[in-house]
Amino acid sequence: MVERVVPEGKRQRRRPTKQGAVLSERLIVETALNLIAQHGAEALSVRRLGAALGADPSALYRYFRNTDALMLAVADELIGRAQQGWAPTGYWRADLRAIGLRIHGSYRSNPQAALLAAHRTTGRPHEMRAVETVLGVLREAGFPDGLAVRVYHAFVDQALAFAAQDAATLALPSAAKEADAEVWREVYGRLTSDTHPHIAATFPLLAADMRGSGYPFALELMLDAVAALKPVADAR
Repeated sequence: MVERVVPEGKRQRRRPTKQGAVLSERLIVETALNLIAQHGAEALSVRRLGAALGADPSALYRYFRNTDALMLAVADELIGRAQQGWAPTGYWRADLRAIGLRIHGSYRSNPQAALLAAHRTTGRPHEMRAVETVLGVLREAGFPDGLAVRVYHAFVDQALAFAAQDAATLALPSAAKEADAEVWREVYGRLTSDTHPHIAATFPLLAADMRGSGYPFALELMLDAVAALKPVADAR
């Protein structure tokens, strides 16, 4: 795409597409997410999107100036999905735990898109609301502003880093996933206590734990550390 976006007030397409739908930013983003899930990053092209929407590809310029602007909208949609249904409890630790797990889950549910989006800063409404929410949880719990900002930064980066790593694993072809699992069985499982005593002693636990994500436990470790930094003694 080239940069020739139509002003917001003039974007609305009045006629339905060939699929019978009225073109909108939301429809384009949802279609892009579906295409990315099926075909990966290469799905983000004017031709593919136009074909999937039943619309002239040039119509997409009325909503997004280029493919990067569309990618930011896709990234923002994942952030928005993570916030759906969340409500504060008034307990900062419970609220941060829920937000972190929701972010992680949203990206894991859309692994191909997560690979493209987890590292982006969108500057769009869902992201703004997420930043405001997390900072609000921390400030209202009594964290001073400087500490609240640093905790926010570490908290979000941890969630997104694990989300990106786990999404990359989920996005692997089946053969690659099986090959990785085989390494644990056929390489680590055969190590002996003579050469690798700690691996041999813990292997059943190690192999079982490595099948899942390390994020939930890492999140608890972070929350423990944040609680230790909290300046006001408060069980919440």
